[in-house]
Amino acid sequence: MEMGDNDMEEQDAFRVPRDEEGGFPENPKRRVRRVEKFHKNVSRWMLPKELRETYLERANCCPPPIFIILVSLAELGVFIYYAVWKPQKQWVTLGDGIWRSPLTYKPEQREEAWRFISYMFVHAGVEHIMGNMLMQLFLGIPLELVHKGFEVGMVYMAGVLAGSLASSIFDPYSALVGASGGVYALIGGYFMNAVVNFREMIPVLGVFRILVIVLIVGTDVGFAIYRRFITHEAGLKVSFVAHIAGGVAGMTIGYVFFTSYDKALLKDPRFWLCIVGYIAFFFFAVIFNIFLSPAPA
Repeated sequence: MEMGDNDMEEQDAFRVPRDEEGGFPENPKRRVRRVEKFHKNVSRWMLPKELRETYLERANCCPPPIFIILVSLAELGVFIYYAVWKPQKQWVTLGDGIWRSPLTYKPEQREEAWRFISYMFVHAGVEHIMGNMLMQLFLGIPLELVHKGFEVGMVYMAGVLAGSLASSIFDPYSALVGASGGVYALIGGYFMNAVVNFREMIPVLGVFRILVIVLIVGTDVGFAIYRRFITHEAGLKVSFVAHIAGGVAGMTIGYVFFTSYDKALLKDPRFWLCIVGYIAFFFFAVIFNIFLSPAPA
């Protein structure tokens, strides 16, 4: 009996404890290593070599990338609302429900100033919203892990506003829907950061990643120009200018924000140059829309 008891005690000593559901608990060390590997990959994508150690010392998911997630959920919710509220035969392209929306930017209703921002929540179809959401989640979440929500949110919203203001000037008769201005601001900021810090930031697949961005942007903008000028579908013409203006906002304001990791942003002269330029553009667009725009009020 004593030998049997000893054998049972030895077996119990080597038995792996189970969790409440009967499974084996995850090794905490393995989980930590997995998280560290994830942050290393993020730092290689988003930061030059000399800043990676600083990021890894501070890296955590608190706060989580809440801005990009909330914006994406809001855009998806608005899309579903209009798809259900205005039943469609198919969801590839929504009907005139979105064009009657109080969120859509329309030149004849530009005195309703919120439309210069709110158009980002409305999308014209499944292809439109899926493309924008995939790009902003794929790029926005890593950017927000590194630079946090305030910086990413500022760049994103600067692209959205720049897109509608530029469209009201350079394509004044066209309506505007979609978050492409914000998405292109994130792309533009990351693109400039990748180009300037090419050797340190992307040592192996730099050419491939930059070419992928160029290919995606070129295809999307080309398709937007095709829909604007070549197709003759009934309904309002949708502007493509927001894509370009959002990209320019990203390559200026976004570049400054995304290259100022662990630096005093207010002491950076590039920051003030971009802010002054953006404010000047904003006031010019306001004056243009009030006094000079050929579009009907």
